[in-house]
Parts: sequence; structure tokens; C-alpha cells
Amino acid sequence: MPRRVVVAGASGLIGSTLVESLRADGVAVTTLVRRPARSADEVEWLTDAAPLDPAVLEGADAVVGLNGASIGRFPWTSSYKHTLVWSRITPTQTLARAVRELGTDAPAFVSASAVGYYGSAPGRILTEESPRGDTFLADLCGEWEEAARSAGPHARVALLRTAPIVHPKAVLAPLMVLTKLGVSGPIGRGTQIWPWISLDDEIAAIRHIIAREIEGPVNLTGPTPAHANDLGFALAVRLNRPFLLPAPIWAIRPVLGADATDALLATDADARPNVLESSGFDFRHPTVEEAVAAAVPAAEPATLALGG
Repeated sequence: MPRRVVVAGASGLIGSTLVESLRADGVAVTTLVRRPARSADEVEWLTDAAPLDPAVLEGADAVVGLNGASIGRFPWTSSYKHTLVWSRITPTQTLARAVRELGTDAPAFVSASAVGYYGSAPGRILTEESPRGDTFLADLCGEWEEAARSAGPHARVALLRTAPIVHPKAVLAPLMVLTKLGVSGPIGRGTQIWPWISLDDEIAAIRHIIAREIEGPVNLTGPTPAHANDLGFALAVRLNRPFLLPAPIWAIRPVLGADATDALLATDADARPNVLESSGFDFRHPTVEEAVAAAVPAAEPATLALGG
């Protein structure tokens, strides 16, 4: 178990849950915040052009970078695409520079990325050795990972190619609204493979990567492939709602934009967690149905009777 971890992006869903998990086990956590520090375990950064002082990272077992504006905000205008890029590349470059300056005393650098790295690859199994795709999101992930690798020759760099998180504050947010209204159903053909992971397994996997000193790209995905329909139907069953009304991709593109629709909804990416499984990681939620059940309370019959 690490003694001290520095976390950037600690206000997000993954970051806040990771910090809580580490501190619950007695690990000292320093968080980097984009506002004045309010306690001794916070450090202000990225509020001006000043670089991060490497001394902030000194003595840490690992630095975890989880920064990035939400890809779930639509549409991806030219301006918002710039935000998506800046919010990932600038913090990662800043962390990598501070890690590099520590030389042989550098901590491990565990940096966020996404399974969007692979783009859409129907009919192919995607492992950590698979090539990068050719979408906007794939190019962004590639640039993001290159920024992390600039941490230098002495740092162990792990790249978290995270799948969409099965959680009400993540990929389930828009789906739950539609499902509760009774207007959910197949998105596109519905048989495209959507990579996924539960929040519990995401946090446990990050901690596993730190503890096992794993480096390089790591697919943080559930071990059992799931179609888009599998996720949607599991949610509908959980909420005791119908899963009937199809949403054709052509009708979604004008609303969300072509880049977002194709990268998030129409994508077909059977990404497998080979590195995690070969290193002995034990998934708490090995199927998307179990992940949905863990994240979403079952609807109560009384609520349903009132049309809630």
C-alpha cells in the first residue's frame, strides 16, 4: 500500500472517490486544486502561468492525474473541443514536467486516458497493444498520453484507458432520464459493443496499478463485453421501465453533433482488460448487469404505482 499519493482532478467523480478510498485506508493524500488551498493537504495550481513546484510531489509514491472537462457536454463545438484538449493536455504536461524534474526520485505517474483511444473498430478485439483510432477523441487520447510520457526516463508511467463509468453521475445520467420517462430503447442498431466499467472497479483498478507497479497503457474496462442494448435494457429492468423506442443515429447527430455521436454512441469498441487480468486483478462487477445493479437502486413498486 502506498504511503502518500498526490491526486490532481480530485473534485470529479473518479478523483473524489479515489481520494476517499485511499484516506479510508490511512494513505496520506495531497490534492491539487484550482483555487486557494483551504487545508494543509491541498496545493493550489494552474491558477496562473507558474509551473508546479516539484517539491509538492517529492516523497510521494504516486501522482494520479485525472483532469479533463466532461465529454458528456454537448454539442462539441470548436470552442468546447478546445476546452476538452486544454483541460487534459495542460495539466498533464504540468504534472509531467514536475515529475521529470525529480529525476531518479520521481514518483510513479498514473495518468488518465480513455478507451476512446481506439476509436470504433467493429469486429475486432482491442487490447493495450491495438493501434490508435482516427477520430477526434482518439487523437486527443494520443496527445494526452504523449504528454504523460514526457515525465522522463526515471518515472514509471501508467496510462488509464478508462471506459465510460456505469454510474448515475456518468454514462447513466442521460440514459436514466430517458428510461424514467419511458422513452428509452436501442440507440442506433443497438448491437454495437460499448466498453464499460463500474466505479468500484475503476477505483480498485487504479489502486491495483499503483500497488503492483504496473506501467504503460492499461484498459480499465469490464471483463465481459456488452452491447449498447445490454446496458440500456439492464437499466430499464432495474427501473421497471420499457425499453422499446429506437433512437436512430441520424436523428441524434444534429442534436449532439457528429463527433460526439460517433465517438460516444455509435462507436463499436470491444476493449478488453488484458493487463489488469494478467496481473491478477479481481473484478467486483464482471458484467454490465451487475454494474448497473450496484449503481442504481431498484425502483419500488409504490413509486411506480404513482407514475414516479
